[in-house]
Amino acid sequence: MAQVQAGNEKIVGILNRIMEVELAGVVRYTHYSLLVFGYNRIPIVSWLRSQANESLAHATAVGEWVTTLGAHPSLSIGPLLESHKHDIGDIMRESLQHEGEALKLYRDLLKAVEGKFVGLEEFAREMIMAEEMHQAEVDKMLRKPGDMAAYQPNTRKA
Repeated sequence: MAQVQAGNEKIVGILNRIMEVELAGVVRYTHYSLLVFGYNRIPIVSWLRSQANESLAHATAVGEWVTTLGAHPSLSIGPLLESHKHDIGDIMRESLQHEGEALKLYRDLLKAVEGKFVGLEEFAREMIMAEEMHQAEVDKMLRKPGDMAAYQPNTRKA
């Protein structure tokens, strides 16, 4: 196995943390999809499972970058909190928090690679855009019908 180039340890560390968070997302969204009941079960389960698949695709892409840099991808998984809250609103709020963690890590990656790796810069930007769009989607799902204002977690509940 190739040695990680000097100076890339920080980048590899961030990539491995992202991979762990994305793998936790696979487990989290799959778990959530099993706990949805009620009239809207089918579209919500479908959406949650598509999020699990997207998290797996993200983890795989990140792992490819780790090996491109000559390092070993993490076999760990990020934290998995079982809140035992299975209301759709609770699931969406937990999802929003989880996605915020991933978004922060992708922004950390962008800062670490700017001016060093154009490919990784573009990858980080694409992932930031994807995570921002995902957060926007969850935000809209947390709004009550007719609400135009963004979801405010500290002032109201869905």
